[in-house]
Amino acid sequence: MGNKIMSMMKKDNKDGSKSKRMNRSQRKLLADEEMLHRRALSMAIHQTQLSQRFDGSMSRRVGSTSTRKQRTLSDPFSNGKQVPDFSSESLTVKKFVLVHGEGFGAWCWYKIVASLDESGLSPITVDLTGSGFNMTDTNTVSTLEDYSKPLIEYLENLPEEDKVILVGHSTGGASISYALERFPEKISKAIFVCATMVSNGQRPFDVFSEELGSAEKFMKESQFLIYGNGKDEPPTGFMFEKQHMKGLYFNQSPNRDIALAMMSMRPVPLGPMMEKVTLTAERYGKGRRFYVQTLDDLALSPDVQEKLVRENSPEGVYKIKGSDHSPFFSKPQSLHKILLEIAQIP
Repeated sequence: MGNKIMSMMKKDNKDGSKSKRMNRSQRKLLADEEMLHRRALSMAIHQTQLSQRFDGSMSRRVGSTSTRKQRTLSDPFSNGKQVPDFSSESLTVKKFVLVHGEGFGAWCWYKIVASLDESGLSPITVDLTGSGFNMTDTNTVSTLEDYSKPLIEYLENLPEEDKVILVGHSTGGASISYALERFPEKISKAIFVCATMVSNGQRPFDVFSEELGSAEKFMKESQFLIYGNGKDEPPTGFMFEKQHMKGLYFNQSPNRDIALAMMSMRPVPLGPMMEKVTLTAERYGKGRRFYVQTLDDLALSPDVQEKLVRENSPEGVYKIKGSDHSPFFSKPQSLHKILLEIAQIP
């Protein structure tokens, strides 16, 4: 009996030591996440206090080339799960340009910026016109060209021999499609993350018609419209109420990221959403396109995403289970692994 009790005590001690080790590991992961979230939250608070004197016309580079020794990445948002061994040394294209969707800004990529940087890659973010830290009045942004200007300026200034991988979220898909039409020679791959992969002559808004109704009906009846030039003029933008945003975009996201988004989301310029996009087979059609589907998405349903894939035939399709319309918040590790996998495709 005594031996049995001693054996049980030893087992308990072992289990306790293991538990302490696990707790220390979990605490470190939580501390890493807390640090990154505070940094993003600080940026969001600063954004809300920013004066109109801020020149937001230039794109902002948030990520940088990592000089760290390569190692297996422990994602601070993965509950301790390891990302498979990865080395960036064999990649010819290491620059990821992350393009946000409607209402978002560069801030939404903070987890992906951290994980890509840790993998030895160069994550770069842009604030599209009237978004994030770009203080342009959204009521003045009337075309997709205007809206995408920071992205286009970045690509125009890219050294001739350089190429990038574009990643577009939601309506950011229209901006990377426009960029692919303009600069197919500078874009190695284009990755559409639950995004508007539009066809030639299609409007970005059309992709959301199942959830929001037809463009014509939305323009006449929506309660979310903004009339920047007065009620007698056509609407210039829209913005969902906070409860609608939470339900549409963040149904699986952590509360702290929802809080960040509620502080940071900005009105969406309507003109770029309603513009028919011109895409040619000679330029856009030659680009290498990939699609990432989010399977618990209430803003762009899995059925609609499946339809986009059928109609536009990307080179590769990836699916993230349990992700809402904001996989950079709800499933950052899964999105990170997919981005690495696509980057390694010859």
